[in-house]
This record gives sequence, structure tokens and C-alpha cells, in this order.
Amino acid sequence: MCERAAYCRLESAFLRLTGVAVVTGLIPSCKPETNTVVMPPPNVQVVEVQAQDVPLSMEWIGTLAGSVTASIRSQVEGTLMKQAYEEGGRVKKDDVLFELDDRTYKTAVADAVGKLEQAKANLGKTEIDVARLGPLLQTRAVSQQEYDAASQSNMANKATVASAQAAVDKAKLNLDFTKIKSPIDGVAGLAKTQVGDLVTPGNMELTTVATVNPIKAYFTVSEQDYLKYRAEHPNAPEGRKAGEGQEFELILANGSVHPHKGRFYASDVNVTSSTGSMRLCAIFDNPDNVLRPGQYGRVRSVMKVIKGAIVVPQRAVNELQGIPQVAVVDDQGVAHVRTARTGPRVKSGWLIEEGLQPGDKVVVEGFLKIRDGMKVNAAPFGAPVAAAPQAPAAKAKEAK
Repeated sequence: MCERAAYCRLESAFLRLTGVAVVTGLIPSCKPETNTVVMPPPNVQVVEVQAQDVPLSMEWIGTLAGSVTASIRSQVEGTLMKQAYEEGGRVKKDDVLFELDDRTYKTAVADAVGKLEQAKANLGKTEIDVARLGPLLQTRAVSQQEYDAASQSNMANKATVASAQAAVDKAKLNLDFTKIKSPIDGVAGLAKTQVGDLVTPGNMELTTVATVNPIKAYFTVSEQDYLKYRAEHPNAPEGRKAGEGQEFELILANGSVHPHKGRFYASDVNVTSSTGSMRLCAIFDNPDNVLRPGQYGRVRSVMKVIKGAIVVPQRAVNELQGIPQVAVVDDQGVAHVRTARTGPRVKSGWLIEEGLQPGDKVVVEGFLKIRDGMKVNAAPFGAPVAAAPQAPAAKAKEAK
């Protein structure tokens, strides 16, 4: 009886479990569908590089100075009576700049002229004596001693006349110095003395006159640059012909470029030991007198031209741990990252010495989006990039 009851209980539990399994098998699967999204190729902008002749320039800070600068000083003493020039204006050679009180010097000229006339009169008397005693000496009417005395007196009077003439010339020169003149054509500076001042010769500067057309620009180059230039131009002449044919540009303080090209003028004889630099000079035409002594500017010159060089925008070069890299896109739209060797900067670009060939399409925008061997959507630099078509989502098969 007990075995019968236990069997019935086991049969009932089995039926309950079987029912649950059947019901579960009849319920459809609720597993959700999954979508796999394929990302489009990244957009990049490229430029096609071409071989070109690239001029390499150098710049130096320059200081302007007149091609001739004259410090105007008086050579005689006197009271300044008149300023005869316009400050800051143009003057020509021998134009009167200042006038001194000349009355003392006129008196000195008159006194010297009087002494000269007296000396000439004495000379005339002795010349007559010599002329008269000469024939008498031949007839022995006078002694040799008398004739010699007359001759010596005549010679002394000749010397006196010459000395008196020199005194007249000096007096007239001093009188002329009371009119202080410009020794050169140029621009006159501000007066450093006033009417009524006592002017003395020596270190007392009255004003300055500078020839500013043409005008000089002094600048310094390093010893290394000088040696490099000499190595690249072993047959370059010395002196003013050292930079023959070399053109210079002058960039002014406001960023504008002086319209007239400069030319090499001269170099200093020595290298400054404290700075290791050499002073050079270029000269520029300045017909409108825009440039003035004391101005600063940047002197620029093309030192050499590299034939068949490749230049890319600066943003196309990226550094990874100090190693320059560029990315190029091939005809199949695949990006390739290359190591490059850069040269000097050329305006807003880099000179590439190794790593690129003419015709390569270099990535300028979007370098950080790509990896080597990645498919990209490339467009010319500066042109709008067309959006890549969105890849449709791939539906996963329904789980069974």
C-alpha cells in the first residue's frame, strides 16, 4: 500500500514538470534584434605637392644712417646773428646755415690788406734799386757790396709781400667762416644754439646735415653665417664687390616694405669678439626722404635658391615624440603615414627634404582622425568636403 502511494506522488511531479517544459517550448523567443553600424571614412583635406624653386631668405635688424653725416661747427669765434636755414628742411652744398657777427673780421681784412700794400710798395722800391745798380756794377760805378745789399733787401721785401698776402687770405677766410655753410646736400637737423649765443670753435655742434638719399642700413651677421656664406661663395670678391648683385629689402617698423631695393655697400674689417658678429652695410635709394637716420628696420635678402624643392603647409607636418610625420592619400583613397625630414621654414610652409615626392597628396586637415592604411574621404584643401554616404545597418539574423 505504501509503495503504491509513493509511485503516485512521483508520477504527479513528473507530469507537472513536463507541462512546464511544453508550455515553455510553445512561447516564442523574445531575444531582440541587433544592428551593427559601419562608420564612414573620415573626411580629410589634401594638397598635391609640386616641385618648385624655393628662395631661402635671411633677416637682420638694421639701423639707418645717412650716407654722409656732417656735424656743423664753427671755425671762428663770434656772436650768432642769424639762423639762415629751415630746420628739418633740405639744404644744398654751400647753402648758408648760420651767420656770425663779422665786423671784427672785416676790420682784420682791412688791416691785412693795408700791410700788404705797404709791403708791395717796399718791394717796388727795392726792385727799382736792383734794376738801377745792375748796369752801374758792370761799369764799376758801384761796388759789389752795394749791389748785393740792394738785392738782399729786394728778396726780403718779396718775402714780406708773400707773408702779407697770406695774412690777407687768412683774414678773408676767417671772414668767410662767419657764414657757416653746409658742406653737403642733405637734410638739416634742429639747431642746437640760438641767435645771440657766443659761438666758439671746437666741440660746439650747431646742427647736423645728413645725406639721406641714398641712405645706409647697418646690420650684423653672425660669424657662423659669414663663414657659411664664404664657403658657399668661395670666389666672392672682397670689399664693396663682396656682395655684388645681392639685393636687399627693407621692412619698416609699420610692416611695410620700402619700395626701392637695396644693394650691398661694405663690410667691417673685423668680427666683434664679444658678440661673434660682423657689421655689414646695405644702401637704399630714398628719393622722397621717407627714411631718416636712426630708424630701425628689418633687412632681408635671398641667400640662395633651392631647385626642385617641396614645400607643404605647416599644419601638414605633425610631430610624434619629436619625429616629423606627414600623411599622404593614394589613388584608392587610402592614407599612409610617413616619416619626413624637414628643412627650414619658408613663409607659412615647411621645406621637406625627405619623405615626399612631387604629385603626393598630403593631408593638411584631419591628420589626427586617421591611421596608417585607413580608408579616407579626401577633398582638396579649402574646398567643402562632401559627406560620405551613411552605410546601412546590417541586421543580424533572428536567433532561432
